[in-house]
Amino acid sequence: MRAVVQRVTEARVLVGDRRAGEIGRGLLVLVGIGRDDGPDDVRYVAGKIRDARIFEGDAGKPMDRSVVDVGGAVLVVSQFTLYGDIRKGRRPAFDAAAPPGPARALYEELVRELRAVPLPVATGEFQAMMRVELVNDGPVTILIDSARQF
Repeated sequence: MRAVVQRVTEARVLVGDRRAGEIGRGLLVLVGIGRDDGPDDVRYVAGKIRDARIFEGDAGKPMDRSVVDVGGAVLVVSQFTLYGDIRKGRRPAFDAAAPPGPARALYEELVRELRAVPLPVATGEFQAMMRVELVNDGPVTILIDSARQF
């Protein structure tokens, strides 16, 4: 499982003209589910999102507090293209991405794990074409990979 985590002052996701999810201060998480991912990957990624100290702390100390510590929210958006492989040719291959059925189940499990923290969690719409709008804070962008490739 791969996640691109961005610290934001606000973010929203639209499906057509409909606002599917929106948050204020917190984290925008673009998540891709790999073919070999399972529940352990969900727990690993959820824990990293929950505990990552990427917000400013007291007295301006950088990278000192987590999204939980600052009372932030999380916007989770599925993005299978995180498993795009463009090493051969010019068109990405998505062979390493999980098929839609298993991917949806793990995506929903990740959302449940984060809500159980408890964290306010908004979502995009799985398998939909979406427009994501965000205001980066920093910018701070962190990559998480449950296979620990980076």
